[in-house]
Amino acid sequence: MEPGNQTPVSEFILLGLSEETEMQPLLFGLFLSMYLITFIGNLLIILAIIIDSHLHTPMYFFLSNLSFADICFISSTVPKMLLNIQMQNKVITYEGCITQMYFFMLFGGLDNFLLAVMAYDRFVAICHPLHYTVIMNPKFCGLLLLISWLLRLVVSVLHSLMVLRLSFCMKLEIHHFLCELNQVVQLACSDTFLNDLAMYLTTGLVGVIPLAGILFSYTKIVFSILRISSAQGKYKAFTTCGSHLSVVSLFYGTGVGVYLSSAATPNSMASTMASVMYAVATPMLNPFIYSLRNKDIKQALKKIFS
Repeated sequence: MEPGNQTPVSEFILLGLSEETEMQPLLFGLFLSMYLITFIGNLLIILAIIIDSHLHTPMYFFLSNLSFADICFISSTVPKMLLNIQMQNKVITYEGCITQMYFFMLFGGLDNFLLAVMAYDRFVAICHPLHYTVIMNPKFCGLLLLISWLLRLVVSVLHSLMVLRLSFCMKLEIHHFLCELNQVVQLACSDTFLNDLAMYLTTGLVGVIPLAGILFSYTKIVFSILRISSAQGKYKAFTTCGSHLSVVSLFYGTGVGVYLSSAATPNSMASTMASVMYAVATPMLNPFIYSLRNKDIKQALKKIFS
């Protein structure tokens, strides 16, 4: 984009989900409820895993970190949205926008890596059960978590620093309820070639590679389950990864929905609603999926309330 009418940026305007005044109380109540459900649900999962010693295993170690990432993920966007609705103010400062964008990328991407690591954990448990405790030892689990954090930190810092070098025009309206990287870059008047290139490369490297790892792990898991002779053995093996597979399907299904709707009709309501499913509904539903489909989590939650 050619430079023109550039100005030092102090704030952006988040247009949100609806500009209709009568819709604001409904949106406030809806998103406050979703945020509280997400926060409390994921917090209960973390507490259950900490309290119950039977859940001190690699699978639940990664699940607790996934729940923590989900709390941070939704907290990077929804509280600001609720504040704007309550104050009837759509403004977000330049610094606030960059900060929100950074944490949204960090924790959204961390979910991606954690789901891949959890898929690998299930692969080892089902395909190499005799070597599971040797392979998934505490040191190796900690290393996998550290690598996931470092990769997402590097990518998020890279994109944030590259946005800081951009110049912006007079029109600073974001057709969204959050500062999303692609939306912010589109507002720039200066050349965004490097930003676009970085987005494509990082999407391929830190987006596609974890998904490929998940698909590889589950391909091996399926073939391993098919080799089990008894129906009871197959069912038991499948139930150990059923919850994770449901979460993976929800996460990537909504993520693909965001990508396709943004590519087809950018700045549209369909794109915004797809983002709501990805950024709000997915973290909210994860605790329900794990608590409803997992007997160990159910028992641990009963201990908390008993």
